[in-house]
Amino acid sequence: MKTLDDLLATDVKGRGVLVRSDLNVPLDGETITDDGRIRASLPTINALRGAGARVVVAAHLGRPKGGPDPEYSLAPVAKRLGELLGTEVPLVQLADGAPQVGPGEVVLLENVRFDPRETSKNDDDRAALARELAALVGSDGAFVSDGFGVVHRKQASVYDVARELPAYAGGLVLAEVEVLRRLTGDPDRPYTVVLGGSKVSDKLAVIESLLPRVDSLLVGGGMCFTFLAAQGLGIGTSLLETERIDDCRRLLETGKIVLPTDVVVADKFAADAATQTVPADQIPDGWMGLDIGPASVAAFTEVLGAAKTVFWNGPMGVFEMAPFAAGTRGVAEAIIASSAYSVVGGGDSAAAVRALGLAEDGFSHISTGGGASLEYLEGKHLPGIAVLEQEQA
Repeated sequence: MKTLDDLLATDVKGRGVLVRSDLNVPLDGETITDDGRIRASLPTINALRGAGARVVVAAHLGRPKGGPDPEYSLAPVAKRLGELLGTEVPLVQLADGAPQVGPGEVVLLENVRFDPRETSKNDDDRAALARELAALVGSDGAFVSDGFGVVHRKQASVYDVARELPAYAGGLVLAEVEVLRRLTGDPDRPYTVVLGGSKVSDKLAVIESLLPRVDSLLVGGGMCFTFLAAQGLGIGTSLLETERIDDCRRLLETGKIVLPTDVVVADKFAADAATQTVPADQIPDGWMGLDIGPASVAAFTEVLGAAKTVFWNGPMGVFEMAPFAAGTRGVAEAIIASSAYSVVGGGDSAAAVRALGLAEDGFSHISTGGGASLEYLEGKHLPGIAVLEQEQA
């Protein structure tokens, strides 16, 4: 796999470089509520700027349906990127052709998913868009893949364009792959995985892949209630995937899964709900579990304290609401306090770290790609990585 360093070892001054970044940040109207992914894109962009490249950044936001939608415009991202880079970053349209960008300058291409060919299942459609993207940086241009959060997608700006231009792995993608290789290789033991989030179905494949390789798997979040139901416990109105109960029962037979012993329950899904903390086997009818309880945090903390390697993906509760944030905070603080090599698997976990004001440098690595991280750990084929590893003509 050729890397950004390989590209920078050549003379890129005045050369066009298309950078695929992952700038899919959460927005409240036009306000970015977590700019972590934008910050993560800066080292590669700045390295290219410093070398005098003409940088065109491609990215997406959300899932627009079939065409331009102001709700998904990257305009707020262009503004924030410019603030962080200390220079104006114009937002340009693909339809306008090759942008005016000088050596050391940066432009951001409007949401690449506004073009339905980006996500098309038709190879020819994606290839046609890839050729248009390649044309933005000219015949001597290069492509740098730096959006780890999208490398599991076979999309025009991720996969196909790497077949049109000399392609290189950006610093962010390279760092992410090296971290995940460490987790899937021979990690220091005990190796503990913490999984949360809402649905078992979202994590079932990664659980089945990880269980033979880990020493303990701690389960929280909404997904824990399907496991509790598999033990025959009543879970009130908590989130339940009845079609996954048998799967959970089978997975519990490994003896490696640790479930909450107490939960914070509420009479409704709201920040102002009435709440109580109850044993996991005593959830009242009509109440829903929205966080793990303090005894569970203490039990998880004990396991994490002995761990040498930790991978965490998914919050322990509805951390966005203050009454249900203590579980996620407690587990995160336990990981920080441990001496383990610790990886936060992107997505909501990374957002929680920042939203709760926790020290990001307390973790060994915070991934920018939740879905991509999980698919890598499952052993899945990641098109955006595979295409970089192919022998280039």
